Amino acid sequence: MDVLDIARWQFGIITVYHFLFVPITIGMSAIVAGFETAWVRTGKEHYLRLTKFFGKLFLINFAIGVVTGIVQEFQFGMNWSDYSRFVGDIFGAPLAIEGLLAFFLESTFLGLWIFGWDKLPRKLHAACIWLVHIGTLLSAYFILAANSFMQHPVGYTYNPRTGRAELTDFWAVLLNKVQLASFPHTITACYMTGGTFVLGVAFWLLVRRSTPDGDRPMYRTAVVAGAVVALVGGLGVAVSGDVQGKVMTEVQPMKMAAAEALYNTEKPASFSIFTIGSLNGTQEKFSVKLPGLLSFLATGSFDGRVQGINQLRTQYQTTYGQDPGAKYYSPGSYTPIIPITYWAFRIMIGLGLLAAGGAIVMLWKVRRGRLPAAGTGKGLVALGIALPLLPVAANSFGWIFTEMGRQPWAVFGLMTTANAVSPGVSVGEALTSVVVLTLLYGVLMVVEVGLMLTYVRRGAEPFVEPPDPRLGEQSDQPLAFAY
Repeated sequence: MDVLDIARWQFGIITVYHFLFVPITIGMSAIVAGFETAWVRTGKEHYLRLTKFFGKLFLINFAIGVVTGIVQEFQFGMNWSDYSRFVGDIFGAPLAIEGLLAFFLESTFLGLWIFGWDKLPRKLHAACIWLVHIGTLLSAYFILAANSFMQHPVGYTYNPRTGRAELTDFWAVLLNKVQLASFPHTITACYMTGGTFVLGVAFWLLVRRSTPDGDRPMYRTAVVAGAVVALVGGLGVAVSGDVQGKVMTEVQPMKMAAAEALYNTEKPASFSIFTIGSLNGTQEKFSVKLPGLLSFLATGSFDGRVQGINQLRTQYQTTYGQDPGAKYYSPGSYTPIIPITYWAFRIMIGLGLLAAGGAIVMLWKVRRGRLPAAGTGKGLVALGIALPLLPVAANSFGWIFTEMGRQPWAVFGLMTTANAVSPGVSVGEALTSVVVLTLLYGVLMVVEVGLMLTYVRRGAEPFVEPPDPRLGEQSDQPLAFAY
């Protein structure tokens, strides 16, 4: 392995690992805010208990997500210095705003929410967690704006004197057509993930034998809320994914062709459920197809024309010349690794459909006030445990497809990944960092899972009426940590 291989592995490991926490954080912040709002409006104690219970799990996830996300920023300067030098004028702007505006908004109001139970009026306290959620959305928007530039560069000019891409239109970067399609797709996937997390945890507690009978209606409420959020989010994922597919076909036709392993242009183009190709990924040997579906996904018409890998390769060679970074195939291939893009695309869709189907089953089991018996069937319990994992995995495969499908480009049409890696990093240094970070992240995963399981098993704490700061009884007491 050379430095490029190791740097790509490290970036992939850290990015996928970090994004295990991001969708849960975004989705759960909205659901926790919803529970607290319901408590403020109705005064029903079970909403407050659910707020504090899932708020505790949210905080654990948020803390690990922040720690793992910090390494993301440093990678660009350490392993990808040529990339940072080339595109830093553009890439740095949205990331700086994300840190200075969005993350500070999240952290400030999260602190007020944690320590303000006995200091802030209830409506203001609930507003704090909503502002935390808005902060997570802003963070996602600015980070996705930076990533969308890598997929479809806009709002820049190339300076041949400095050899850098320089920002000319910040609004073009923020309103990139890829960004406008990616953001709703990513956020609705986060809502689906947060919904299934709440649904799975609440259902397990609902059917656990040791759960007090008086708490079962409370967990049923959480099951319904989680299922509804998951299904609404899943519908949003499907609609926004359809839009994103058409934008992707427009700006990155090779990625769409790689998603289908479509080697030659077709009109209409079929969507294959299963394909077997040659070992080097250059030919299709056998496939099971749905006629016209790929044309619809790519163009909106069942009779649309979809360009193939071979034709696009020729077109890119004419436009960009021979690709010096195409190390996995022949020079000038401009082709991503087909088996990865093909199966990541299908696994992403399949896991999302399974999660939506599981949410429907759970919603059916608690319909019209029904409470499943304690110790209910093992199959349902297994489904409840698996549900939070399905959209998390689907998100990961979606990002693998998005980033691997862009290869061999770091910035599409401007810089290949091979030209983006740091020239001064040795194989030993790169290998040391990836091993150390992988082991460290493994330890953090043990901590995360251990904390989550510990507090999930405890369930929601008994109801304790928070002090009303309007009474002035505790105005001179220090801030208290609510958990």
